[in-house]
Amino acid sequence: MDFTACTPARRWADEALRRIEAENNRSADTHLYAVPLPEHWGVQLYLKDESTHRSGSLKHRLARSLFLFGLVNGWIAEGTTIVEASSGSTAVSEAYFARLLGLPFIAVMPRSTSSEKIALIEQYGGRCHFVENSSQVYAAAAQLAAETGGHYMDQFTYAERATDWRGNNNIAESIFQQLSLEKHPVPRWIVVGAGTGGTSATIGRYLRYHSYPTQLAVVDPENSAFYPGWKNNEPRHETGLPSRIEGIGRPRMEPSFVPSVIDAMIQVPDAASIAAMQHLSDYAGLPAGPSTGTNLWGVWQLIAQMILTGEQGSVVSLLCDSAERYQASYYNPEWLLEKELQPERFIPVIEEFFRTGKWSAEA
Repeated sequence: MDFTACTPARRWADEALRRIEAENNRSADTHLYAVPLPEHWGVQLYLKDESTHRSGSLKHRLARSLFLFGLVNGWIAEGTTIVEASSGSTAVSEAYFARLLGLPFIAVMPRSTSSEKIALIEQYGGRCHFVENSSQVYAAAAQLAAETGGHYMDQFTYAERATDWRGNNNIAESIFQQLSLEKHPVPRWIVVGAGTGGTSATIGRYLRYHSYPTQLAVVDPENSAFYPGWKNNEPRHETGLPSRIEGIGRPRMEPSFVPSVIDAMIQVPDAASIAAMQHLSDYAGLPAGPSTGTNLWGVWQLIAQMILTGEQGSVVSLLCDSAERYQASYYNPEWLLEKELQPERFIPVIEEFFRTGKWSAEA
């Protein structure tokens, strides 16, 4: 039997893995901010600020995991063109890692994608391929990968399996380590949105694996298939409609979405997400994107329920990305008017909650 020395392809993959792990080793963990709430409520709120990653969002973790997954499976080699179906933060983060490894990157996205996101992808050396509507991105990405001899990352299929949910510095393990010296180190709730479903799958599995009593709530915007699919136990549910909240919500139930690890889901009006985003900036000095607002609209309801039942404890959610990416859109009154979004209708709901600790979602 002929045992040859390590091949050039294997040496390249080893070096690629080293670069990714070195990048991770250079990066400090993201901050876990304590958001001040009325002391008599007996509830602490923490937001994990994922916007401080080098590529600017929660999707930095996913992109790193997807590249590692592709490398160890032998799907990514020297010169492989990386293709992804994404018009948002995942594409930005994958473009960052592709540049780190010297690989070409193509993001497949609807033609309506904002110029800000396109510029961020191109800033990291990525190229954008446009389709007419969001339902076409999957097939177009697979076709491009086949034509270029590249690798279709397919975040919507592989997000839940690319991340080690047992630990190994995943986001759930990080949250619990950072809470270890707090008054309530084991949170009552963790609240996240779903884009691929990978984050909720990782956190939900981690909670069960370590036997934590913490419950997982997933918030979902209008038009998304996740909430009705979860509620009605329809794993193939589709709405066919695009989400208006960047980074979360999908027109179909994605393969990486794992409904069985979720304890509660809350559907959030799009304008309410924007109202909560604006309120966070004014109240806590933490400017963020709209998906963070979606998280908070769910957080306030869960905290109100804790107050109602006299339950003390902590709640954790995510600050998914920064406000800088959305100055021309969600922070622009003219853009909101054009999209028929009226966040001012929901601001009184949040203000009333902070005055009374009670929740009334009428607006």
